[in-house]
Amino acid sequence: MQQEVLATIRPSIARRWLGTGMLGCVGVLVLYVALSHPSEPIWLVFLLVVGGASFWLAYRMWFATDDAIELTQTELRTGAGQLIAKVEDIESIDRGVFAFKPSNGFLLKTRESAENSWAPGLWWRLGRRVGVGGVTTAAETKFMCEILQALVIHPADKTQEKNLP
Repeated sequence: MQQEVLATIRPSIARRWLGTGMLGCVGVLVLYVALSHPSEPIWLVFLLVVGGASFWLAYRMWFATDDAIELTQTELRTGAGQLIAKVEDIESIDRGVFAFKPSNGFLLKTRESAENSWAPGLWWRLGRRVGVGGVTTAAETKFMCEILQALVIHPADKTQEKNLP
């Protein structure tokens, strides 16, 4: 049974181009420095690795940001169907200024730890923490965060209502 999607975060094409373009530029600049001003072999290897990693990261970000994040009544998932977090498993939501969260995003803390995963520019998961955001728009992530906060608080209210005489 397909669930109704309550909120969706989809990166704009301009943000995708800007994010991957910046990483590509870093790769080009680092490789240029490595090849035009050869220094000690250890630094040359370091610069080549950093330049290659920048290109790899740009490649990963381009394909990761082709997807979307969807929120339903029961889960937060990618548009391709990969589960990010179950709503019932979310312990707290933080979108404060000093939270260790992606740009324009929010941080979730879940009750259960899950496999580490990463979609550059869209979301990441390290143990019990999930970061959503990156090349996403602030308005879409704020809207999803507010809906998610309502969903997380709502089930507790229902259980309290059942216990009332």
